[in-house]
Amino acid sequence: MSYDRYYHTETVLTNGKVLIAGGYSTSLAALSTAELYDPVTWMWTITGSMSFTRYIHTASLLTNGKVLVAGGYSTTNTYLNSAELYDPSTGVWTVTGSMTYARYLHVASVLANGKVLVAGGYNGAYLNTAELYDPATGMWTLTGSMSDTRYFPTASMLASGKVLVTGGYSATNSYLNTAELYNSSTGLWTVTGSLSYVRYIHTASVLANGKVLVTGGYNGGDINTAELYDPSTGLWIITGSMSYSRYHHKAIVLTNGKVLVTAGYDVGSTILNSAELYDPSTGAWTVTGSLSYARHAHTACVLSNGKVLVAGGVGISSSELYQP
Repeated sequence: MSYDRYYHTETVLTNGKVLIAGGYSTSLAALSTAELYDPVTWMWTITGSMSFTRYIHTASLLTNGKVLVAGGYSTTNTYLNSAELYDPSTGVWTVTGSMTYARYLHVASVLANGKVLVAGGYNGAYLNTAELYDPATGMWTLTGSMSDTRYFPTASMLASGKVLVTGGYSATNSYLNTAELYNSSTGLWTVTGSLSYVRYIHTASVLANGKVLVTGGYNGGDINTAELYDPSTGLWIITGSMSYSRYHHKAIVLTNGKVLVTAGYDVGSTILNSAELYDPSTGAWTVTGSLSYARHAHTACVLSNGKVLVAGGVGISSSELYQP
């Protein structure tokens, strides 16, 4: 990439290219720049810049092919409520409606009706509020609030159309093991089964069988445990543990159904270059090829060719491809 960046977003566009937006640079502070990766040429090119510098924001691919970026933290030490749209056909960003609450460290999910749900985060206060973005109007409306305030949770779109939010850190200065479900037809949240371990800065992946795999995280110490959520029962069960404790890592579901976990922080804040594969059919992890560079707070996505693109991390501008 042209810039080292972390806490950026990575979105696979409908044309197969990958959009990287914002983030934080160790040399340049918060970024407004954006770049495109072409999996055919393996090259990065600069595209239009956002109106605001931002990091630890969210990016959502809308059904119309545009990308909605929302919230984050800015160079001016400002929590952002602004949102912007990227149009791949022009390479240009336009400002759209602002959220009711400034927030970063939040989560965003594209619902079955095409609207975008944003929930939780932090803006000097811990948030349990949630908002809906309507692409048809460019406006945000408040929806039901979560039971718990939480930042750095995860959000997963279930086959039922509900959104599962797990873990995070709360206003009571505590790590959470609670989980909640958002029902878009009612606009309400309901509490579901709790994880076995409190955790935040973890990952959540929806498997082909509809279950949700949660891995790693931090709860005062690093965690190598993993758990499975069954939407049919609302319960969690422990599954195989990773070989390495890690947080600020990434987890991606491969085209073969396995889950690839990459890099992150380990015990003693050691930056990792290790990677592991989870097999849902056995519930076991196996170590796979290591990354060329140790990295954390990076991004990862599956390309149309089945390979995985890992990009950035603290102080890193490089990207790598994993061949399953």
